[in-house]
Amino acid sequence: MTLQRSFLDEVRGSTAKTNRWNPTHQDGGPLLQSIPLRERPVYRVNYQVKDCNVLELLAALVGGKDQMEVAAALLSRFESLQSLSRASIHELTSVYGIGLARAACVKAAMELGQRKMIPQEEHAPTIQTPEDAAALLIPLMQDLEQEYLYVLILDTRNRIIGEPLEIYHGSLNTSLVRVAELFRPAIQANAAAILAAHNHPSGDPSPSPEDVAITRAIVQAGKLLDVVCIDHIIIGRGRFVSLKSRGIGFN
Repeated sequence: MTLQRSFLDEVRGSTAKTNRWNPTHQDGGPLLQSIPLRERPVYRVNYQVKDCNVLELLAALVGGKDQMEVAAALLSRFESLQSLSRASIHELTSVYGIGLARAACVKAAMELGQRKMIPQEEHAPTIQTPEDAAALLIPLMQDLEQEYLYVLILDTRNRIIGEPLEIYHGSLNTSLVRVAELFRPAIQANAAAILAAHNHPSGDPSPSPEDVAITRAIVQAGKLLDVVCIDHIIIGRGRFVSLKSRGIGFN
């Protein structure tokens, strides 16, 4: 919609100096009042959701008479859904029109989008290749701003048991990571194998010497506990590295 695009351009210019912009339509009222009913976000989401732009989807999500202004303020502040998904409550509530209730709606929507990528147990996929694991883990981990260590628990047919489990977050090194913690959920579930994964916030998944050392420690612990570590995957921005495929830490 041209009206929305020009409005968003106006908002971006107006919020260059402050995130506490208080917008109104040129006639003094909310922009929503000037939009025909069939072009309003709620109508469009109900009947033409595939054709909606991000501004319309956000407006329908936050609701209210000022939904267009609030949605535009969110886009002006965060510029992308990736940035929005990483926003803290403090950052969200610093935006015009966003209180705790609307912030909760935004965070819930972002979380639902991520969980949609996680298979339910009755439809649990089999991890046959590193690409299978990466397809599941990249949407979950690529935008994290700290290093996170996750584990997938697998049965004897390499089917995923439950959801990916966060084991640790912070700077990944062998002195801080307790390798036994990776295997605790697998032992409790009587699982046959695990797959370890962590992210590089830089976006570059190239393995570091510390990554190699942790991989060796995980593989050795798995042999002692009779729970195989089938791979250790490093997640970057839209790409990954499989240490097993490269023969790093598994020999």
